[in-house]
Amino acid sequence: MKKYTYVWVSLVILVFGIIFIPKIIDRIQSDSVVDNNRMHIKTNNAELAYIILNGKKRRVPSFEFINQDSLVITDRDYLGKVYVVEFFFTSCPSICPIMTKNLVDLQEEFKTSSDFGVASFTITPDYDTPRVLKEYAEKHGITNLDWHLMTGNQEAIYDLANRGFNIFVSEMPNAPGGFEHAGLFALIDKNGYLRSRVDEFGNPIIYYRGTITQEQGQNLEGETEQISILKEDIYKLLKE
Repeated sequence: MKKYTYVWVSLVILVFGIIFIPKIIDRIQSDSVVDNNRMHIKTNNAELAYIILNGKKRRVPSFEFINQDSLVITDRDYLGKVYVVEFFFTSCPSICPIMTKNLVDLQEEFKTSSDFGVASFTITPDYDTPRVLKEYAEKHGITNLDWHLMTGNQEAIYDLANRGFNIFVSEMPNAPGGFEHAGLFALIDKNGYLRSRVDEFGNPIIYYRGTITQEQGQNLEGETEQISILKEDIYKLLKE
């Protein structure tokens, strides 16, 4: 009896191998196996999610600051445009130059679109006067008329970052340049709502990593760049 049982088990294993192993190999070769790493967001054509807080879609908080041309800029100036928000400072010795490079890359990608802009808020407003911001813009090739580098009351800027966008900024004497901030980009649609794609678990990623360039691909911690997917998602919002 045991002899026949072994024969049947062997036959089942043989049939499984003949039918399913080639299919598994094909999936691997065609790169159709699902990557379960949440930090890796695959290209997709799905609509972008709204960011929900307390049951409501999150909008950009109201703000009013002075830009590099000494003009008053408010959140209302961005209505009708798709734009990216960042917090930076011109004397930053670490992540800001990479973030600026990525934003200039986006500027060039969408240079023919009049509906694309950038909102850059300095976290060192006492030093980053309109003149300093203007020099920074010229140095880094910032030419988009809807890219405003803004300065103003430090408390208001920190409140906008930490409470309005939940993007961390803080004075830290031991940090490079004396300040700590998250190198994240927020994506805003034409109606002033925060938007993002979702991860493989159906959750909005909320922010896009701004500290790795497409050329780098990933950093030493193994985090992958997200500028390529940010470009895709800006295109989606421009078409809405």
